[in-house]
Amino acid sequence: MTSHPNVPHRPRQEHSVPWFWPMAAAIELGERGLTLFQDNLRYVAEAEKIAEPPEPTWATKNRVLLDLDTMRLRDFSPPGHKQVHPPVLIDAPYAGHSSTIADYAAGQSLVETLQAAGLARVLVTDWKSATLAMKDFDIDKYLADIDIAVQHLGGTVDLVGLCQGGWMSAMYAARFPAKVRSLVLAGAPIDTDAGNGPIKTLAHSLPLAFYEEMVTAGGGLMRGQAMLAGWKGMNPEEQYLGKYLELYEHIEDKNYIERTEAFERWYENPIDLPGAYYLQAIQQIFQENRLAKGKFIGLGKRLSLKDIVCPVYLLAGSEDEITTKEQVFDAEKYLGTPKAQIIRKLASGGHIGLFMGKKTLTECWPEVARWIRSA
Repeated sequence: MTSHPNVPHRPRQEHSVPWFWPMAAAIELGERGLTLFQDNLRYVAEAEKIAEPPEPTWATKNRVLLDLDTMRLRDFSPPGHKQVHPPVLIDAPYAGHSSTIADYAAGQSLVETLQAAGLARVLVTDWKSATLAMKDFDIDKYLADIDIAVQHLGGTVDLVGLCQGGWMSAMYAARFPAKVRSLVLAGAPIDTDAGNGPIKTLAHSLPLAFYEEMVTAGGGLMRGQAMLAGWKGMNPEEQYLGKYLELYEHIEDKNYIERTEAFERWYENPIDLPGAYYLQAIQQIFQENRLAKGKFIGLGKRLSLKDIVCPVYLLAGSEDEITTKEQVFDAEKYLGTPKAQIIRKLASGGHIGLFMGKKTLTECWPEVARWIRSA
C-alpha cells in the first residue's frame, strides 16, 4: 500500500489557512520564496486529490455480460476471440474495496497479464456496494450468483480467487467440483487458524458483539469507511503522515503523482458490505474456521475441501500481513487434489501487490496463466 505534514479533512476553502502565514513570509525571501510558494500550492492541490479522489475505473475495455443482485459480470474478451479453454473467471475480493483491483491500470492489470499470456476470455466479478435493500444478503446469496455466472458461461470455468474471492472460490469449487476445471487461490485465507497475522488476531481477540454493534451502527451494513479506518489504524504512521511526506518529496515527479492518484482512487473509495454476509464471514470463517474444518454449510450442503479434486495453484506473498502464507499454503492439507497437481508459489511483496504489483504480474502471473492453459 502507499503508505507533508498531516492534512486533516476539511472544506476546500480552509486548506489555504495553515499555509498563509509561512508562505507570506517566504515571499519576502525573493525568488526562492516564490518557488516554495508555488511548490506548496501544487502540494495542496495534489493532497486534495488524495483526500477526496474520484471513483476507480477499469483499465481495460469490457462489457457487462450479466447484471445480478450482487455483481456485474464483466467480460474483457477481445472481439473475434476464439475460445479454446473454458473461460477464466476472476473472483475479485469483496472485502471493502472495488473489484477494479483485478484491472487496476495499464501495465498493472491482472486481466491484461492473463490475456497477454494467451487466455483470451477473461471475466471479473464486479461486486456491488451493498445498499440497505441488500443488508440481509448472506454468503449463500453470493455463491448462488457465482453459480448463475458460471452457468451462463457454459457450466465450466477456470476460477481465480483473489483474497476474500479465494475463500469464496474454494467454497464454490467444493460445492460444485464438476464446474471448476482449475482453481487459483491468491492471497486467500483458507485455513484462518494458521499463521499469526493481524486479521486472525483481531478476529479472535474481539467478541462477535463488537462486530454486531458496528453493523447496527451502519444501519444493517458494514460500512466501507469504517473498515477503511480500521485498515489505516493497522499502520497509522504511514497512512496519516507517511504518504503525505512522500507526496511532498515527489511533487515534481509526474509519474509518481499519477501512480499515487490511481491508488488513492481505489483505496479511498471503499464499498459497503451486507451486515449478514459480513457477520457470517467474521464468525464462521475467521473465528470458527468452518471452511477448513469441513463444517461450513453452503447452499444447503456441508462443504468439504476434500471434494475439490481439480488442479490447484496456491499463490502467497512473502510480506503479506493481511493473509499470511500459512493461511494460503495450509489449504494443501485439506484439498482432495492429488499432491502432484498442487502448485505452491511464494511471491515477494505484500498483499495488494499480489494482484496489481508490476513485479508479481511480470514474474508470477504469466506462469500461472501457462499453468491454467495446461491444466
